[in-house]
Amino acid sequence: MIQRLLVANRGEIARRVFATCRALGVETVAVHSEVDADAPFVAEADQAVRLPGNSPAETYLRIDLVLDAARRAGADAVHPGYGFLAENAEFAAAVTDAGLTWVGPPAKAIAAMGDKMAAKALLADAGVPMLPTWTEAGQVTDFPVLVKAAAGGGGRGMRVVRDAAGLAEAVAGARREAAAAFGDGTVFIERYVERGRHVEVQIFGDSHGTVVALGARDCSIQRRHQKIVEEAPGVLPPEVRERLHEAAVAAGRAVDYVGAGTVEFLLAPDGQVHFLEMNTRLQVEHPVTELTTGLDLVRLQLLVAEGEPLPLTATPPADGHAIEVRLCAEDPAQGFRPATGTLHRFAVPGVGAEFGPTRGLRLDSGVTGGSAVSVHYDSMLAKLIAWAPTRAEAARALAGALARAELHGVATNRDLLVRVLRSPEFAAVDIDTGFLDRHPEVFAPLLPADRLPVAALAAALAGAAGRRASAPRLGGLPSGWRNVPAFPQVTRFTGTGGEIEVRYRLDRTGALADWSVSPAGGGTASDAVPTVTVVEAAPDRVALDIDGVRRTFRVHRVGSEVFVDGPDGAASLTELPRFPLPTAELAAGSLLAPLPGAVTRVHVEVGQRVSAGDLLLTLEAMKLEHPVLAPADGVVAELPVPAGGQVDTGAVLAVIDGSGPAPSNPEEDPR
Repeated sequence: MIQRLLVANRGEIARRVFATCRALGVETVAVHSEVDADAPFVAEADQAVRLPGNSPAETYLRIDLVLDAARRAGADAVHPGYGFLAENAEFAAAVTDAGLTWVGPPAKAIAAMGDKMAAKALLADAGVPMLPTWTEAGQVTDFPVLVKAAAGGGGRGMRVVRDAAGLAEAVAGARREAAAAFGDGTVFIERYVERGRHVEVQIFGDSHGTVVALGARDCSIQRRHQKIVEEAPGVLPPEVRERLHEAAVAAGRAVDYVGAGTVEFLLAPDGQVHFLEMNTRLQVEHPVTELTTGLDLVRLQLLVAEGEPLPLTATPPADGHAIEVRLCAEDPAQGFRPATGTLHRFAVPGVGAEFGPTRGLRLDSGVTGGSAVSVHYDSMLAKLIAWAPTRAEAARALAGALARAELHGVATNRDLLVRVLRSPEFAAVDIDTGFLDRHPEVFAPLLPADRLPVAALAAALAGAAGRRASAPRLGGLPSGWRNVPAFPQVTRFTGTGGEIEVRYRLDRTGALADWSVSPAGGGTASDAVPTVTVVEAAPDRVALDIDGVRRTFRVHRVGSEVFVDGPDGAASLTELPRFPLPTAELAAGSLLAPLPGAVTRVHVEVGQRVSAGDLLLTLEAMKLEHPVLAPADGVVAELPVPAGGQVDTGAVLAVIDGSGPAPSNPEEDPR
């Protein structure tokens, strides 16, 4: 039996495996990079070994370092988690050759499914339905197509191409992104099915020849080809579900599969199913299967790795419905680019369990309050999962918990997830992989623009209450009271909508006499300012009677940052100093780095004339490529960062001068 297990991964999946190990009495070993030394998963392990190296991400990819850590910690088994080395056949073989128990499928099965083109050929012979596929751009005659990485998954390297003109650049970009994410730039091209649903089957095999399907999941809600909402059981016609189960089991048997795996399919509008790929590991979305079957899939992985037979031989019936969302550090104001920073507060109300298959509301998180979100790893912070007897109840419970969560310090995709779960189309199962493209309304923030003034007023009142609490020698005068009513209290903030100015005045009793919110530096005050009465104003809580309805706002201040959570949504504001210090001005036309990363390619030269929308350079961060485009017509005046250069957030990437014509080329000057 396994006594001490090393998890060759980080974050949420390491914590997930550790939770089951604690329940089974298995000792745990974490490996970590230097930047992860204070991460929650490291603190929870019985032992932890630092992996040396200059690159925080690449340290987890070093097979020799991981095996040396297992030896030093006395581990007798290795679990790969997902990502990094999870689908690396060489790693699986090396673990086995070292005399350790490998908690995963055989290296042969990983290799067979890791080469996606070879896997397609193998499984087609086993009767699994396939889409038309090409290996070279010149072979493609039918559009639209999807360019995909031959190694890895998670949407990395994927590009939809609708005509031949854009195919070559899409293939080149996919190769670069795949090489950065998986160390293998091989890609292939597949027929793209419009309005298809992404469905998948969880399979499990043991070393005694049993392969069983544990049900189908729907993972159709995706952005950038990455899943953000997953559910089980997928809402499917019974005959389609049966075909999916049969095809998935056939795929597993074709490679003598052992352990947890996922066979992914595309369900076309005509009801036909097409094989996409087989992931030879535990999937991010495995909790929805756990909650609807009552099984602990990590426990099954450990039992199968120890040579035990599966405790079931047929698909278990689904009980109730479970929906999972992936909460990611992404900035909606920056086109959902990955975000970094310190997570000052991370609190989700109503969570009944973390990581375990307990029904209700479950949180699987790689972070806690105070965690640093760095540029080195994937942007996913946590998974929140809700189980309920019906799909509608699960969606409502999950949306409500998300909306009330306090997520402070790092921008997230929370509002998008809530709007998807509350949309009538999601409720009607009118979903497919193009859902977000057709429903731009779900990208709107939860807090309406006309409710921001009240949130800003709550932030200002909480700030005044905090200052009043720290300066008690004001006698009986209420905070915010002025002897000269012509001069109200003024607090200036900046937020996603720019700078705003809150003006308010209290009377001698502490009641709010009047208030207004307007753009900072002048401008027209907000229209239709509601009638507001202050019920309570404390440093961390403000209750306001707004047009006869009481609303309570939770306020959290960290330095100059103010986070306001209310019934209408959340606002993140930065209080500006009353007397700001002078700062250096940026040159007009400066383009700034939205997050830390590396400039991988520079596509223009100084002096080159560009048009609005032209690609200037490519920034790589969190293993994704982020194009930097010209905001307007002009001339490239500066390119301060060369290809390969590292930048921090706010660094100047380029300067575009739109004031005059491009300089002449001396070689073309007729003089």
